[in-house]
Amino acid sequence: MNPVTPPTALRIANEVAAIANRLAADPPPRPDHAQSLADGAAGIALFHIERALAGTGGWDTAHRWLNLAVRHGVLATIDSSLYRGAPAIAFAVHLSNEAHTSRYAKAQGTLDQSVTALAHHRANLAFDRIARREPPTMAEYDIISGLTGIGAHLLRHAQDDDALHRILAYLVRLTEPIRHDGTTLPGWWTAQDPHASISPAFPGGHANLGLAHGITGPLALLSHAKQRGIVVDGHLDAIERICDWLDTWRQDHDTGPWWPQWVTHRDHRTGRPTQAVPLRPSWCYGTPGIARAQQLAGLATGDTNRRHLAEQALVSCLADPRQLQQISDVSLCHGWAGLLLTTWRTATHAATPKITEHLPHLTDQLLHHIAAEPLSDGLLEGHAGVALTLSAIAHGELPISGWDTCLLIT
Repeated sequence: MNPVTPPTALRIANEVAAIANRLAADPPPRPDHAQSLADGAAGIALFHIERALAGTGGWDTAHRWLNLAVRHGVLATIDSSLYRGAPAIAFAVHLSNEAHTSRYAKAQGTLDQSVTALAHHRANLAFDRIARREPPTMAEYDIISGLTGIGAHLLRHAQDDDALHRILAYLVRLTEPIRHDGTTLPGWWTAQDPHASISPAFPGGHANLGLAHGITGPLALLSHAKQRGIVVDGHLDAIERICDWLDTWRQDHDTGPWWPQWVTHRDHRTGRPTQAVPLRPSWCYGTPGIARAQQLAGLATGDTNRRHLAEQALVSCLADPRQLQQISDVSLCHGWAGLLLTTWRTATHAATPKITEHLPHLTDQLLHHIAAEPLSDGLLEGHAGVALTLSAIAHGELPISGWDTCLLIT
């Protein structure tokens, strides 16, 4: 599916080339961010790897950025995740070998061992926490910092690894209800606020719905795994529990269905969300990411009603100027790039052509806002993510490297 016209394709090519020139130079040394997929050298390396695989960039540049990412060693601690440390570097190195080369074979083998050990260790800690009947932190399970993100890497690059099956089994357990302070809550309920702190503004914690930090991340991973024939005990039950909970908190409005970003303890008690209207539509939070996860669940389970609901929710969101006006930047995480990429990936599997009809407008909005906004150079909130999105849209094909699997929309 190629949603761009030749003039737009030329605009995209010029924009991507300009970003490539910007990102070719080495950055100032930032050891604390080098191994970050979100805003460091590891994430920028993904851009250069994709260009090298496509023949529009050189491997010397990609290699230099990978070296920058590991210049001060590779972090392999309990806090390492898909977006930081050994899993982030492993993800980038695997992408560079998508052309079936052995360019980094030795490093890849060492990194794979580290990621497998980390996944088992973190799964052990999570199962122990469940046994103690304590609520989880978002960083235990989410895409950015948690086991879902590590699972996304393993599903793409190590499907036969037992660590992936343990992560999926953990996510099944995560969906089982828990009792906390005399109240029955979903198993992913956390005592934290949405910023991963303990806050008086969120007494009793919350349940997060966002794709980046909430339960729709695990839903997307479970659904992708099911589509690939990788299933653990209770797998379908877990998908159903998450979808049922999303149905409970779906808000039906004249603009179409939408979901709150999170559910507070008060919301849970009253059965009504404090959030009165849809907020910013994005990959990380809001209807687009939540809808894509549910579409994936519908595709994985053959639930055409779920799939239709998800697609109609996205169509309604894209047709509502009040929601689009809340987008304040062009980033992949929560701006025009993320909305465009999520919409495009949803459109490729949609039964309705109405989603595709919005892609030219979203592309124009992204191109229009790029020049006016100062950006960092990183993946989630910077130039690298924007350029990767534009390249994918311009070619109308899945990225050669599969870089967007770190978002779990593919």
